[in-house]
Amino acid sequence: MLVDPGDVVLMEEPHYRAARTVMRAAGARIETIAVDEHGLPTDELAQRRTLSRLAIVTPSHQFPTGAVMPLGRRLELLAWARRSGASIFEDDYDSEYRYAGRPIEALAALDDSGCVLYAATFSKVMFPSLRLRYMILPERLVGPLRSVKALMDTGGPSLAQAALVDFISEGHFERHLHRTRTRNASRRAAMLDAIERHLGARAQASGINAGLHLMLWLRDLPASRSRELRIRAARAGVGVYSVEPFYLNAPKHLGLLLGYASMPEKQIAEGIRRFASVVNSL
Repeated sequence: MLVDPGDVVLMEEPHYRAARTVMRAAGARIETIAVDEHGLPTDELAQRRTLSRLAIVTPSHQFPTGAVMPLGRRLELLAWARRSGASIFEDDYDSEYRYAGRPIEALAALDDSGCVLYAATFSKVMFPSLRLRYMILPERLVGPLRSVKALMDTGGPSLAQAALVDFISEGHFERHLHRTRTRNASRRAAMLDAIERHLGARAQASGINAGLHLMLWLRDLPASRSRELRIRAARAGVGVYSVEPFYLNAPKHLGLLLGYASMPEKQIAEGIRRFASVVNSL
């Protein structure tokens, strides 16, 4: 429907592994553009020789780096899609959580040509087992997507959807977001403070202005020591996740994903203290 076998799909580097798997299953050829501190560098799109059918992006909080794409780049990405006849899949998985700067309009809100497919989820703002997502589509794709959904399963859980509608319409959802933003901002601050206190210049955190996780780079450790570090950290009672699975080509330095939404501040501080002891022992 969107991608035929042999079509080129443009993805950010690094990116979601699940999206890569789905596109490969559809027979697409995957090409990547490395993101920088502002997300996908749109000035590189004009230099590309191959024509992409679809671009998959996470502009509100790039996964896993956490970069936020500024308004100028969003407009350039939309202009590229119009010129090339490509579609954009916008995965907006946790834009409700932003801690610095004003919110930026989603690509779908800026789109005037019907090239953006917007997808979001309630898993981050509510709880994962709810398993409810939604899409905002160009009119021409509503019918085909309904048909695909009907072939995949018999539809989402109706009781959960009805309960969520009431939860939103009665104002509970907005109050819930306010509470969780405040709580997550406090936990984010606790993690950043602990990283600065225990790791200092050895570590660099990125993607800290939004979302529920940050990316931590250890400046003086090569990526080849990632497994050793994770094993030692686990022995110290700390679970960390390598960024390597999200890259087609492994990065040179050791990078980790650290989530903070599910732990209280004291536990975060203690976890970083233990983790720093492991890092300093290498």
